[in-house]
Amino acid sequence: MRNPATEAIDRLDTAGVLALINAEDSAVPAAVAAALPQLAVVVDVAVTRLRLGGRVHYVGAGSSGRYGALDAAEIPPTYGYPADRFVAHLAGGPAALVRAVEDVEDDDAGGRAAAADVQAGDLVIGIAASGRTPYVAGALAAARAIGAATALISSNPAAPLAPLADVHVLVETGPEAVTGSTRMKAGTAQKMVLHTFSTAVMVRLGRTYSNLMIDVAPNNGKLRGRQIAILQMATAADAPACSAALADAGGELRVALVSLLAAVDAATARNRLAAAHGDVRAALESMNVGR
Repeated sequence: MRNPATEAIDRLDTAGVLALINAEDSAVPAAVAAALPQLAVVVDVAVTRLRLGGRVHYVGAGSSGRYGALDAAEIPPTYGYPADRFVAHLAGGPAALVRAVEDVEDDDAGGRAAAADVQAGDLVIGIAASGRTPYVAGALAAARAIGAATALISSNPAAPLAPLADVHVLVETGPEAVTGSTRMKAGTAQKMVLHTFSTAVMVRLGRTYSNLMIDVAPNNGKLRGRQIAILQMATAADAPACSAALADAGGELRVALVSLLAAVDAATARNRLAAAHGDVRAALESMNVGR
């Protein structure tokens, strides 16, 4: 659709163009908020499936597929979650991450092929602003045929792919500032929905303690320093005590966290965490420690 509010955008000065784009973007958070009830259903399905050994698959073409690939790539280093549990399928493959491959989004068979390794216990999330991308259609159809859970994230109330999804997360962002450029409001909405989704899933899976990351991978100096900072914020212990606890825990932040909060050695903390399936709060409660 054409946006009547931006028909004169090419007549404005730079500040005017920016202000008009920003005004359109400001509608996105409210549109995402309206879709949260549907998104909550998808989060709960993902948590259940992941706990049972399933996976989450993002499927998309163009910008939509890139947002899925970006979100999936950020989960392992941020939350220490196995890289093979969130899988991104982008039409055109890795080459399409850095350059447009325009003819592949119409490949229904390609979408079906991308879903070849989907199992019945998985969740497949199609990402398509228009809600009609054939590549996504092929993947959703193939996933549904084997009994996998399916969801669609789109900005089209009349999305043709909606019948292929158990849940349609509809984010009505309206016509773009530049007609048809769905990397703008629709794309911003997709990024917000995906980041909100994956963050909520990680929180529900116990990958945080309070609002702190407790499985951040210490792959560089900055992240190793972040581990110490997280322990200090969570326990109020000083940096030397946190460094020592982390060393005793073999670099495992959640073990060090339980050790400090419960005043137990690393072996006891690790055993309590194992009994609590890695849940820090449950491990602390088993020792009558409340924080």
